[in-house]
Amino acid sequence: MTLTTTTHLNFRGTARQALELYRSVFGGEVTLTTYGDVGMPRDLPGADKVVFGMLDGGAGLRLMAYDVPGADDADGTAIAGRTSRENGMTTTNRSFFQSVRGADLAEVRRCWDGLADGAQVIEPLAASAWSPGFGMLTDRFGVTWVLDVAPSE
Repeated sequence: MTLTTTTHLNFRGTARQALELYRSVFGGEVTLTTYGDVGMPRDLPGADKVVFGMLDGGAGLRLMAYDVPGADDADGTAIAGRTSRENGMTTTNRSFFQSVRGADLAEVRRCWDGLADGAQVIEPLAASAWSPGFGMLTDRFGVTWVLDVAPSE
């Protein structure tokens, strides 16, 4: 049996914009289907929102996205919870973080720079005790990302 996992992110009206940001950061192709594409009358509010969205970034990176019906709030942190760094500790009430690991610092730095635009940096990308590069941020859509460089064997 072969299993794979794909993170499915739920947004409040910003799934399209989030997927475009992630495509610009990770590359790949975005597929979008709107509520209007699957039968909702196109003149109704929300018909242009994403009912099925996917980024296939290749090399194992895949994200799915969805706009929660009737929810239209660009502040992703309004429902996603908060993460902060205080007194040397990371505290959060979020149910998950999205983790991306790269082979070298340059690759991870490129991704970090793309995600950091408009983000809240929780822990700057820097060398850590376990990695040549580790950082954490919450992007402008409310998704918290952990980026790191795989430690050498």
